Amino acid sequence: MASPNPAPRTQKITTFLWFDNNAEEAAKFYVSVFKNSRIITTTRFTDLGPGQKGSVMTVDFELDGQRFTALNGGPTFKFTEAVSLLVHCQSQEEIDYYWEKLTADGGQESQCGWLKDKYGLSWQITPEVLLKFIEDKDPLKVRRAMAAMMQMKKLDIKTLEQAAAG
Repeated sequence: MASPNPAPRTQKITTFLWFDNNAEEAAKFYVSVFKNSRIITTTRFTDLGPGQKGSVMTVDFELDGQRFTALNGGPTFKFTEAVSLLVHCQSQEEIDYYWEKLTADGGQESQCGWLKDKYGLSWQITPEVLLKFIEDKDPLKVRRAMAAMMQMKKLDIKTLEQAAAG
């Protein structure tokens, strides 16, 4: 439920997500997946349009403290892999949870920890340990970790650790 008095916008930059006509459904889905998340406000089209008067225009929501706006903008624009949301994971259980939730009901697995959810939005479900490996000063460790990652769809921490260790 939207708060009657939304918090002031302290976040300088907000990610805006364009949906055809299911912004509210998508925002509710994302809020259900991520802990510490909420719907903040919902705005509706007026008689000036362009949407049907009274239908949802935008939904402001937070995912674990990060603010987003979902817009019902119509069918003109679609999501592409050129923009994705990266979820930093600390454990395999966390990776498995987000992978399962975000690929459910029509989502699609991709490669290297990437997936598309049922709305077409791209996500990277990434263990922090992988980021540590690819930033390592040892080029062989980086190469081994990257080679292992390139063979995976959903990332597996144990396999990445074994590969990085050589």
